[in-house]
Amino acid sequence: MIQLLTTRSETTELLKLDRYVDLIIPRGSNEFVKYVQDNTRIPVLGHADGICHLYIDREADLDRAIKITIDSKTQYPAACNAIETLLIHQLIASKLLPLIVNQLQAHKVEVRLDQIGHKLLANNSSDLKLATADDWSTEYSDLILAIKIVPDLESAISHINTYGSRHTDCIVTEDSTTAKMFIDRVDAANVFHNCSTRFSDGFRYGFGAEVGISTQKMPPRGPVGLEGLVTYKYQITGDGHIVKDYAGENPKPFTHRDL
Repeated sequence: MIQLLTTRSETTELLKLDRYVDLIIPRGSNEFVKYVQDNTRIPVLGHADGICHLYIDREADLDRAIKITIDSKTQYPAACNAIETLLIHQLIASKLLPLIVNQLQAHKVEVRLDQIGHKLLANNSSDLKLATADDWSTEYSDLILAIKIVPDLESAISHINTYGSRHTDCIVTEDSTTAKMFIDRVDAANVFHNCSTRFSDGFRYGFGAEVGISTQKMPPRGPVGLEGLVTYKYQITGDGHIVKDYAGENPKPFTHRDL
């Protein structure tokens, strides 16, 4: 059945139909998705926030890092898989920060720097806003990027797991051991190495049309195609079999094999 709902009251009525509706996949603003999640007993496949991070490690190729940063922020800034926070290792910050801020500003990105970043840019930071605690938990969906200088990989992972929305996070590094640690420990549906966060998409994953994306722990997680909506129905044919014969003393054994 296809039905067009055009008002909040109609949507509210739909959310009450848990006897008839198996799943809701809300697509729209954060406010809308959160409203659906908070006002129904029907399972909801979705995500309310897309606070994605890019961490540039001390062993990163700087040209590659700049290219990935620009694409992850500016290719389509309103997308839920665009980055909102950039983390930079302190050992490369003095060299990388001026270059990356210059490129971001050339793409009309409003940069918000933490205090360490402001000090590193010295006289060149007068036109840059100072990042506040709220910036780390804000999805801008716009040409705005918060930048934080971190002392090490541990701090980057901790920041992401504290403020991230478990959507998409990426590390840029040439050190495969560091990359593996980041990928293993960052709690997100999509964790990347050396590529734009904008690749987290059902079509780009080869799922066909993307019907939704989920940041929850239970499957399906991440971008969801039609196969992700498949559930199971178990069909059993017996010949008078009863459970009693398979329990108690001297039970018959089960033989499990693929049919």
